[in-house]
Amino acid sequence: MRLNLSQRLSLVFAVLLLVCCGTSAWLQVRSSKMHELEVVQGLSRDLAQHIAHDTVLMDSNGLMPGAVRELFSKLMLVNPSVEVYLLDSEGRIVGNAAPEGHLRRETVDLAPIRRLLDDQPLPILGDDPRSADGRKVFSAAPLRVNGKPAGYLYVVLLSEEHDRFAERGATSAALNTALLSIGLVALLCLIAGLTAFNLITRPLRRLTETVSRFDIDGAPQPLPAPSVAVDKSADPDEIAVLDGAFRQMQNRLGEQWRSLTRQDQERRELVANISHDLRTPLASLHGYLETLTLKDATLTAEERRRYLGIALDQSRKVGGLAQSLLELVRLEHGFVQPVLERFSLIDLLQDIFQKFELAAEARHVELKASFGPNLPTVCADLGLIERVLTNLVDNALRHTPAGGEIELDLKPLGALVEVTVSDTGPGIAPELREGLFLRPFNIGGARRDGGLGLRIVHRILQLHGREIQLIDVAGRGATFRFTLPTDQQTAEQWMVRSMNLNTPDK
Repeated sequence: MRLNLSQRLSLVFAVLLLVCCGTSAWLQVRSSKMHELEVVQGLSRDLAQHIAHDTVLMDSNGLMPGAVRELFSKLMLVNPSVEVYLLDSEGRIVGNAAPEGHLRRETVDLAPIRRLLDDQPLPILGDDPRSADGRKVFSAAPLRVNGKPAGYLYVVLLSEEHDRFAERGATSAALNTALLSIGLVALLCLIAGLTAFNLITRPLRRLTETVSRFDIDGAPQPLPAPSVAVDKSADPDEIAVLDGAFRQMQNRLGEQWRSLTRQDQERRELVANISHDLRTPLASLHGYLETLTLKDATLTAEERRRYLGIALDQSRKVGGLAQSLLELVRLEHGFVQPVLERFSLIDLLQDIFQKFELAAEARHVELKASFGPNLPTVCADLGLIERVLTNLVDNALRHTPAGGEIELDLKPLGALVEVTVSDTGPGIAPELREGLFLRPFNIGGARRDGGLGLRIVHRILQLHGREIQLIDVAGRGATFRFTLPTDQQTAEQWMVRSMNLNTPDK
């Protein structure tokens, strides 16, 4: 039969209670018996001394064993619970009034007699001559002949008659009352204990039901927080702490499950978008190469150069997508770590503008930069920050119509430098802003590079412990803003914190 925890605890408690009650009853009976022996021996401690003083038990020749039987007959009339023995100086029984065959010992141990004569604490048990191994309370007195020790008068205070009577009365009313009271107390304790166990284990049973409903194969459902806040530092209820910890664990698992589900969905979207963006240039590349192969003899030199140019352009698109995807994988899997160094953002902007100067002129888009005097240098990874600005400017250039402008603004903010990149394009609709830096997006079908540019920007700044934000500025299209530290120690602290928590500071 399998028992649950509450039943096992109740069974153990009942067994322990039974053992405790049995021990208590044994101690009660034993203490009562010892008290009785102490009282009997205390009251009759000087009995042997009085008998020895008032009775002639010796003459000039020594002890008179025959006098013991006569003395015993007289004492039986007055107190039938005593037995009288005469011992020599070695403890041998030299006189007794025991019936034939009742004497089981020939000697009595003298050590208890000496302790009694030395007034040591009672009760003191001595050998029972009528039992091979029994011990009883006694009274004793030394006997002298001509001033020399001749032996002892040994009086057993609880005779065989007393033992037979005690056996018949072993279930006396007093003992029955004591045992009954112990039984009632045990029953009440058992009822109280089982009730207490039921109340104590009730939260545990609720927790067990909650845990049993946990579906390891499904999405963990969020649980409400405990109704009473648990203070772990103030001697808390362990079950309440366990319940709170399980709720937190399930809620945390639910959050992680939803996060993994979201990441999986984003991964699927990313793969789908990459596949879509690769399919178009690859199909075009394949088509033009196939045309060149089939119609090589009929094509003019100008047509051949035009087809080859288109094929090269499509191959560059495929290469760009592959490079962006490889870069994102390296960033998200920790293969790239920032190497901090000091550099001037103004010099970096000049390099960025030179990179996009021809493309901007071809699209009739103006590149502008604004920054205040005495702009401090920043501490970051120069190559990665160049990649951030390159992606942002490239993204703005692709979405800014002819006649528009792209502006990069640098502004000192205490120990930070604020970088803002804005354009005069259509901006990003509110419904597309959720998860903007985590998934590819499409604005009017103009998505390129698989939408990986902003995701790479987000991850690079995250490695620096920073965060990029999309803000609304009147009269502007898409406006992105982030900050960089000017102090190396601060930059290192933010970078280490982002590595440990994977959550950038704002």
